[in-house]
Amino acid sequence: MDTPSRRKSGLNLPAGMNETSLRLETSAAPASALSSSFRSISISSPRMISSLTSPSSSKSSICSDRFIPCRSSSRLHLFGLMDKESPAKEGGNEVYSRILRSELFGPDFGSFSPAGPMSPNRNLLRFKTEHSAPSSPYSPSLLGQDSGFSSEASTPPKPPRKVPKTPHKVLDAPSLQDDFYLNLVDWSSQNVLAVGLGTCVYLWTASNSKVTKLCDLGPNDSVCAVQWTREGSYTSIGTSLGKVQVWDGTQCKRVRTMAGHQTRTGVLAWNSRTLSSGSRDRNILQHDLRVSSDYVSKLVGHKSEVCGLKWSHDDRELASGGNDNQLLVWNQHSQQPVLKLTEHTAAVKAIAWSPHQSNLLASGGGTADRCIRFWNTTNGHQLNHIDTGSQVCNLSWSKNVNELVSTHGYSQNQIMVWKYPSMAKVATLTGHSLRVLYLAMSPDGQTIVTGAGDETLRFWNVFPSVKTQTPVKDTGLMSLGRTYIR
Repeated sequence: MDTPSRRKSGLNLPAGMNETSLRLETSAAPASALSSSFRSISISSPRMISSLTSPSSSKSSICSDRFIPCRSSSRLHLFGLMDKESPAKEGGNEVYSRILRSELFGPDFGSFSPAGPMSPNRNLLRFKTEHSAPSSPYSPSLLGQDSGFSSEASTPPKPPRKVPKTPHKVLDAPSLQDDFYLNLVDWSSQNVLAVGLGTCVYLWTASNSKVTKLCDLGPNDSVCAVQWTREGSYTSIGTSLGKVQVWDGTQCKRVRTMAGHQTRTGVLAWNSRTLSSGSRDRNILQHDLRVSSDYVSKLVGHKSEVCGLKWSHDDRELASGGNDNQLLVWNQHSQQPVLKLTEHTAAVKAIAWSPHQSNLLASGGGTADRCIRFWNTTNGHQLNHIDTGSQVCNLSWSKNVNELVSTHGYSQNQIMVWKYPSMAKVATLTGHSLRVLYLAMSPDGQTIVTGAGDETLRFWNVFPSVKTQTPVKDTGLMSLGRTYIR
């Protein structure tokens, strides 16, 4: 039973202890009394045992029935509730989410903002990306993904095809003329290169690097164009006097000479039976070696020198380009062009038919135009065009892949390889010091040869083979080094 003194003090003291036993005298009390007071407290109050233990006992671990984890390194700020409605509840979900967020992360953790309707999801929590963390070289941000990985990110993109940046062979070609309107280099299907140098035509056999002098036109004439037949046995030569000669390449013997042009013949094109020639006299003549006459028909349509001429692969259409900025398309049965394409603003020398798609024609313009344009010759529509930044001198399609190569003059003098139809650049090759006016392709479709007014012929490996379509190596079909073609 509580005594009145205990109720007055408000202290629940054990039996046999009163308030006087707890009172300490702070005045000058003897040290023995002070120590006896502490002894009476330590003995009579079990609650003080833990606080008055010896220093040696403080080193022992304190056991507890409750574990409170430290969350200072748990990065709880990276977790958040899914801001969406639960499909199992209608109404009151906002309050429920706020309370749950407060209980899990504290009352000051973020602010709740109801989100719009979302698809049902059983996951209540989501993990947010910590952008401040050091990024791994394989992190999604470096792989082009904002958050998380996808199936596309797990598969690395295919690396672009590598094209050697330097030619694997260089030939000196003295007297190779720096004239935009001439066509002095062609590579036969039998792997023989024909080059017009001044008044002579030389043949260079790629398999053994043998050089043969085919002909010399004499001091009063010069070579303006060379073109092999598709079979590679005969080559035609256009001269500055307007003549067209046909030579047997294996026997180095002239087969035929045909007249008809009034001035120089700067471009030639063969189909399976007909040889077409273009001249500065603005006319195109069709020659047939099976008849005795010099030509069988004349195509009139250009208003200036004809400098580009190509037959389609099926022999049905002939494309011609001129210094009048026109690109004309002819068929076998008409003396008038079936298409007049006038979008170019400079001379059209570069012409190439796609081997991968019928009726697809590519053309390139001169210095004032600089564009490569693509045409559907069925309806005359321009499919695409791209400004290359330089005079377009030549175009040639790869027969192994859907790509094409262009050579350029003013002012970059470069060689460019393009993917079609994206027109993404595969490679840009430099090395010539003057306009890259001449271009021919090897019979296997992997190597090109380019000629320029710097009197050099350079061989480049630019396209893959038709079987493997793997990057082309620098070994090539010729040895490294620089030799003379004559």
